[in-house]
Amino acid sequence: MTQDHLGHAAADAGATQRIQALEGVVSVQMRRVAEREHLKPETIRAEVAAGRMVIPANPTHTVLDPMGIGLAARVKINANIGSSPTTSSQDEEVGKLQLAQQWGADTVMDLSTGKRIGETRRAIIAAASVPIGTVPIYQALERAGSPEDLTGELLLEVISEQAREGVDYMTIHAGVLLEHLALCQHRVTGIVSRGGGLLARWMVHHKRENPLYERFDDVLAICAEHDVTISLGDGLRPGSIADASDAAQFAELDTLGGLTERAWAAGVQVMVEGPGHIPLDQLQANVERQQRVCRQAPFYTLGPLVTDVAPGYDHITSAI
Repeated sequence: MTQDHLGHAAADAGATQRIQALEGVVSVQMRRVAEREHLKPETIRAEVAAGRMVIPANPTHTVLDPMGIGLAARVKINANIGSSPTTSSQDEEVGKLQLAQQWGADTVMDLSTGKRIGETRRAIIAAASVPIGTVPIYQALERAGSPEDLTGELLLEVISEQAREGVDYMTIHAGVLLEHLALCQHRVTGIVSRGGGLLARWMVHHKRENPLYERFDDVLAICAEHDVTISLGDGLRPGSIADASDAAQFAELDTLGGLTERAWAAGVQVMVEGPGHIPLDQLQANVERQQRVCRQAPFYTLGPLVTDVAPGYDHITSAI
């Protein structure tokens, strides 16, 4: 890999990949993605401009080898790592990253929830040639102490801090709205997303709207400044096939469609998470609905999990 392939070394300053693509610029990162995907650079530019492809590439992530996620590209595999309050260390997490890269993970998410979250993340970014993602609300919760004590300002503070450090993409659960919570009351498995559950608890306690939704323009400003790709979190994804394709799931998806367009208008790259536990006969309809509602933004598939009878082995179930 030459120096030109490094995200920071030859980054086009002052504009996100989306803005450059819309302006007709083929960035160094786009050329590298074209090389890796065996596609023409202009194809990559056009796909990024259309919102059908994202290149998670924070310029501060200096050792990144840029890659693309989208319909025109090969399917990509993400690996989750991260410490818990009782287990693992910084060195162990960096070791997990290295193993994930060795065995072909295309992206890695640091989902640490224990102590020293910041130090661990910085060590991972420094060692990662693949894009690194996070869920900022995890670190915000560690600082707040309880879900009820979260604030919009604290969430923005953590998002800004992580963006400055070089995080390439972030899961933002901005689509879980106060009005959606009643739709979850009769679910078999309720809300299984940790981020979605934390925000639901906050909204019920304060009787106020989701702060990530209310402050979404501020989130976009941070992401645009650092070219952080937003991964719109599916906080109301079904946690069992009994809850698949229900009103709560699709109400959130409709909100995510609107947030996708707002992000694009701000020059921010977007992918959309989903759909969770979905039986095989509903998979095609779910994918088609996401593509229609979110205008072909890349689908970051959590699962799909086509059976509920393999707890602890979701990675195998997802491989079906």
